[in-house]
Amino acid sequence: MEGMESAVQAMEEIWTLILLAGGFAALLLILLLMSLRASARVARAMVPLSGQIGQLGQSVQQLQGGLQHVSDTQATAQMQMVQTVEARLTAVQQHMNDRLADNALRQAQSMAQMQERMQESLHGSSKRTVTSLTQLQERLAVIDKAQDNITKLSGDVLGLQDILSNKQTRGAFGEIQLFDIVSKALPAGSYTLQATLSNGKRADCLVHLPNPPGPIVIDSKFPLEPYEALHRAESRDEKAYAIRQMKAALRAHIAAISEKYIIEGETAEGALMFLPSEAVYAELHANFTAVVREGFAARVWIVSPTTCMATLNTMRAILKDARMREQAGAIRAELGHLYRDMERLGERVGNLDRHFGQAAKDIAEIKISAEKAGHRAKRLDNFDFEEIQAERPGQIVPLEP
Repeated sequence: MEGMESAVQAMEEIWTLILLAGGFAALLLILLLMSLRASARVARAMVPLSGQIGQLGQSVQQLQGGLQHVSDTQATAQMQMVQTVEARLTAVQQHMNDRLADNALRQAQSMAQMQERMQESLHGSSKRTVTSLTQLQERLAVIDKAQDNITKLSGDVLGLQDILSNKQTRGAFGEIQLFDIVSKALPAGSYTLQATLSNGKRADCLVHLPNPPGPIVIDSKFPLEPYEALHRAESRDEKAYAIRQMKAALRAHIAAISEKYIIEGETAEGALMFLPSEAVYAELHANFTAVVREGFAARVWIVSPTTCMATLNTMRAILKDARMREQAGAIRAELGHLYRDMERLGERVGNLDRHFGQAAKDIAEIKISAEKAGHRAKRLDNFDFEEIQAERPGQIVPLEP
C-alpha cells in the first residue's frame, strides 16, 4: 500500500511537472508569437524610419555643405577683419607716434618756457630780494634813528622828572604849558602874560575881556607832591594823611587866587586856576568834589589843559563879539558907501543897456541897408534894368531926345 501511494504521488508529481512544462512551453510559444508580431510591427515602422533616415542623411550632407560654406565665409571674413585690424592698428600706432612726438615737442617747449619763466622769476625774486634788503636797511636805519629818539626821549623824561621834582621848575612848567595854550586859543593883543595888577601881584596870564565880565586872571598851580603821596599810600592812615594834604594844598591855592587876583572894579568877579595835569584834574573831580564846590563858592574855577582850551575858545567868541560891536559904526559907514556904490553901478548898467539897445537898433538898420544893397547888386548883375526903371522912372535919362 505504501508502494502504491508512493507510485501515485510520483505520478502526480510527474503530471505536475508535465503540466508545468506544457504551461512553460505554451508561455514560450505565446511569447514567441508576440515577439514575431512585434518584429513585424517594428519592420513596418522601420520602413518610413529608414526613409526619414535617408532624408536626414541628405539633410546632413546639405548641412555639411552649408557649414563648409559658412566656414569658408567665416575664414574669409576673419582674414579681412585681421587685415582691417592690422591696418587700423598701424594707423593708430602711427597716430600714437605722431601724438607722442607732438607731446614731446610741446613738453620741450613748455620746459623751455618754464625755464625762461623760472629764470625771470628768479631774476625778479633777486631784484625783489635786493629791494627788500635795501628797504630793510632803510627801515633799520629808521629804527636806529627812532631808538636814538627814544633814548633822547628817555633822557627828556628823566629831565622832566627832575623838573617836576622841584617846585620852582614845576611852576615854570605849568606856566609854559598855560602860555602855549593861551597863545594858540586867543589872538595876539587880547591877553597879557605875567601881568602886574594894581595890588602889586603878578598873574601868570590876564585875558582882556570886555565889561562884563571884565579882565580875568588865569594862574597856574600844580599840587604834584600831595597827588603822588596819595597814589603811593598803601595803608589807610597813609591814604588819609595824603587826602588831608591834598585838600590843604588845593584850599591854599584857591584862597591865594581869590585874594590876589579878584579885584573889584579892575578884574572880573572870578578867576581860573590852571592844573597842567589831566590826571590831577580827574582825581580832583572824582574824589575831591567838596573842594571843587569850595572853589565855586570862592569864584575860582579849576580847569585842566582840555577844559582851559574850551574856556579860552568861549572867551575868543566873546572878544570877537566885542570887537564886532566896536566896529559897528565903521561897518555901517562902509555899508553906506557900498549902497551908494551899488546905486552908481545900477545907473551905469542902465546907461550901458541903453547903449546896447541903440547899438542893436543901428545894427538892425545896417542889416536892412545891406540886404537892400545886395538885392540891387543882384538885379544889376542880372541886367534887370526894366525893374529899376519901373522903380525910378524919373531918374533914368533916355538915350534919344
